[in-house]
Order: sequence, then C-alpha cells, then structure tokens
Amino acid sequence: MSNESAMSLQPPDDGVGEISDAQPNSARMYDYLLGGAANFAVDRDAIADMQAIFPPAPHYARSNRGFLTRVVRYLCQHGIDQFLDLGSGVPTVGNVHEIAHQHTEQARIAYVDHDPVAVRHARRLLDPTESRVTVTEADLRDPDTVLAAPGVAGLLDFSRPVAVLAVGVLPFVPGNEARSLMTRYRDHLVPGSYAAVSHLAQLSMSDEQLAAGLDVMRRTPTPEQARTVDEVRDILHGYHLLEPGIVPVPEWHPDTTPTQEESQRSNCVGGLGIQR
Repeated sequence: MSNESAMSLQPPDDGVGEISDAQPNSARMYDYLLGGAANFAVDRDAIADMQAIFPPAPHYARSNRGFLTRVVRYLCQHGIDQFLDLGSGVPTVGNVHEIAHQHTEQARIAYVDHDPVAVRHARRLLDPTESRVTVTEADLRDPDTVLAAPGVAGLLDFSRPVAVLAVGVLPFVPGNEARSLMTRYRDHLVPGSYAAVSHLAQLSMSDEQLAAGLDVMRRTPTPEQARTVDEVRDILHGYHLLEPGIVPVPEWHPDTTPTQEESQRSNCVGGLGIQR
C-alpha cells in the first residue's frame, strides 16, 4: 500500500465482489470515524445516529488506532518481524506495514479481512512490487482457511514467532467464540509469539448509550457486543499478559500520559500477551 489514505469508492472492477450501499457497513463506518473516504452516506448517517446519543464515539476509533500503532512499534522493538492482522479493515494512514517497516525493513504482514470493501481497497493501495505484504479475503472465524490461504501460509513462517493482531475486531465475534478462536490461532504459534487484542468496553457509556450504539450496529451485517475487562483477559487465555495488562487502550504504553477522562472516553480496553 502507498502512504495515501483510503480512496473514494468506485464501481467494482476487480472481481472482489459487489459493494452495496443499501445498509451501513462496520468497516466503512470505522473508516469514516478515522477520517477516511471509503464510506457511503448510509455509513455516515449511522455514525450520526450513534453520535447523537454518544458524542465521543469517534474517540473509540482513534484510541484503537493509537493502540495499534504502539503495539506494532513495541513488537518490532522486541524482535518481531511477522504479523497476522485479523480483521484489518479499510486501509487508512498508519497501516501495520507502514508502522512496522519504519522499524524493521524486512517485516512481513499478512492482512486478513472478509469484507470486500476492505480487501478491495487494500489490494488497490498495495504496491504491486511489494513482496512483504499480502491481503487475503477470508473470515477470521475460520482459522484453518485463514492459515492455509496462500497469502498467509506463503508469506509467514510459523516455525518462527508471529504476532497475531485482533484490534477492534473481536466485538463482532459472539459469545465464547472469541476465546476459542484465539486459542486456535495460538495453537499454530511457537513460543515467543504474541497476540494483541483490543475490545469495546463500557467505560464511560451509560447503559442507554451502550444499548443505542449496539442497536445502530445491528443495522449492519456485523452486529457487535461489549465485553468486560475480565472477559477480554480471558480471550488471551494461554498467553502471559505483559504489563500493564488489560487496560483502557490510551493507558497501554502511552507516548504521553492520558487523563482519566481520555482513558474512560475511549470505551476500549486492550493488551498484549506472549506465548511461552
């Protein structure tokens, strides 16, 4: 991908699939919250409805992006040069490979997303001569298919440590499935591998605000749920959690110390674990 942000949506011409504006789409909504251009009026209207009852909604997306940036930087500084980015979303400024390659030129990044919008834009932005980055269309809930895909199995060496990134995507995975999925991915990793997770959590939202936000997401093909800190910690069962553990994402290795209000306003918790 280049350093440009997401491009405006155009009619499909690359075989990735039809793109519909009949209902809002979570990937496009997230793109809009980050200031991207890969979204439709229906996505912006859904965000407007969400912000009408909870104005700080964009802070969730920005906090997630900041967490991703710091996690990738930390991993590169600790010798990781392979990344599996699950639910990578619509490309925007600050993609995993852009961060990683600033620190580790040889880093390899396998992006995975089941959303045709995200896949299409990622492939369009990917430099055709770039051999260190791939984009795979697959559902993260099917680890066997993901891990066997040419763009994953042909790029990443699972005999060496890999960092699995599940940043902002597991709210779309229902019930106990999130823990079992991360366990299945972990089973393919060698000691020294990592997993990073961030997740929607009710930190400053009222019950009414949370219910309204989840109701908006039920308009999309991918409704979501919030989880508690303990539930997010349980998703990383089998990993050794690194300090400071599962915390509001602005508090995870911040560049500048956030205020309590900034931390709570993120309504997002996350952390990083290592496999030993």
